[in-house]
Amino acid sequence: MKAFNDLLGTIDNYVWGIPLIVAILAVGLLLTIRLKGLQFRKMGLGFKLLFSKESNKKSSGGTGDVTSFQALCTALSATIGTGNIVGVATAIAAGGPGAMFWMWMAALVGTATKFSECMLAVKYRTQAEDGHIVGGPFYYIEKGMGSNWKWLAKIFAFFGLLVGLFGIGTFSQINGITSAVQGFFDPNMAATVNIFGLQLSWSTVIAGLILTFVVALVIIGGLKRISSVAEKIVPFMAIIYIAISLIVILTHIPAIPGAFVTIVQSAFGLRAAAGGALGAMVMAMQKGIARGIFSNEAGLGSAPIAAAAAKVDEPVRQGLISMLGTVIDTLIICSMTGLTIVLTGAYQIDGLEGVQITSKAFQIGLPFPEQLSAFLLMLCLVFFAFTTILGWDYYSERCLDYLSHNSKRATKIFRTLYIICVFIGPYMTVSAVWTIADIVNGLMAIPNLIALIALNGVVVAEVKDYFDRAKRLNRMP
Repeated sequence: MKAFNDLLGTIDNYVWGIPLIVAILAVGLLLTIRLKGLQFRKMGLGFKLLFSKESNKKSSGGTGDVTSFQALCTALSATIGTGNIVGVATAIAAGGPGAMFWMWMAALVGTATKFSECMLAVKYRTQAEDGHIVGGPFYYIEKGMGSNWKWLAKIFAFFGLLVGLFGIGTFSQINGITSAVQGFFDPNMAATVNIFGLQLSWSTVIAGLILTFVVALVIIGGLKRISSVAEKIVPFMAIIYIAISLIVILTHIPAIPGAFVTIVQSAFGLRAAAGGALGAMVMAMQKGIARGIFSNEAGLGSAPIAAAAAKVDEPVRQGLISMLGTVIDTLIICSMTGLTIVLTGAYQIDGLEGVQITSKAFQIGLPFPEQLSAFLLMLCLVFFAFTTILGWDYYSERCLDYLSHNSKRATKIFRTLYIICVFIGPYMTVSAVWTIADIVNGLMAIPNLIALIALNGVVVAEVKDYFDRAKRLNRMP
């Protein structure tokens, strides 16, 4: 197992090396500059559109399968997952508190990326033979860049399948859930069973079986069932988690300035031992950006798949709504987790990894009994990860549709494989799970980044046309 983990680590370092990190930030900066900081200027408009009647009306006249609000919730169901709780903790543990700073930087420019890719998804979406709307990077690569680039669209779709099966969609989510359940119900491994040569807690096995069963019931219903579940669970779980985190933050108000100083100093290696500043900065940057992308998926090309199904006829309108996913996911929810961990110093406690770090931060920071604090975190993690499993099944199925030309047989086989991956997820090691997720995420991002660079002129022209029309009608959207 050690040799396998070492091999994965080597591959991960190549995939998530300096070139890809620079590419992700560069694309975000390019789009931010070309759109004149649209994500800052129009963020208020985005929230206004999100909560408008038109965005929530199921009988909206726009072309699509779900409302704009449901499309955002579907995207958030896939992004708000273990990355917000476990991913932030692992980033801080590996890269120091400075990883949070680079998460924020990636999110600020990534919001322009998210706007652009979701806008393009609506612009270039198409209608499948059975009538449902499909879209995403594979279609804006093929239709926007031209049929000669169809090979690149297929590469994106292939890696999208892998991300769903072996990355964000299954292993890391179910592993995070079962680890949290075991940590709460059987932290001392009192009731164990031997499976696959591993000594496991019965709580892990039972939780895995229950989640596998529930996931199977939902994904059989397709997008409309997934979006319906997401529309109800996502707002609820986000509000609960933010409220709990705010209790920790507000009860540590005097320490907040010091926490931000620690984060900034660590981001540039200023807290490292003499001679290690550059290495510490690179590590913080690498882990922060990698986990940030894992969490909010800006530039990854996943959210556009959900955005394409929205009942809206204006691509820019949906882009403004969809870009809020990055704001909600990273700038709000991930920040809650990161500040909680830094304020309580939980990342400095030896012997903790993954969800254990965040759980310890809640136990230290909340003015509740430790058992109640651990239970609340476990509950949030279960909801977060469960909806991510559902969202990524939808994304992966759309990638498969593109590759298989909407083969129903292929979809049925894929759903079976997806459920099997959810089933075996609890038996993967934590380090292997997150490394595999990092690798396939990075490989999926590359084709999408190429497309965004190639089509940035289309994005700018579409935005200009949208707001020029609104101005001529003397009616801002």
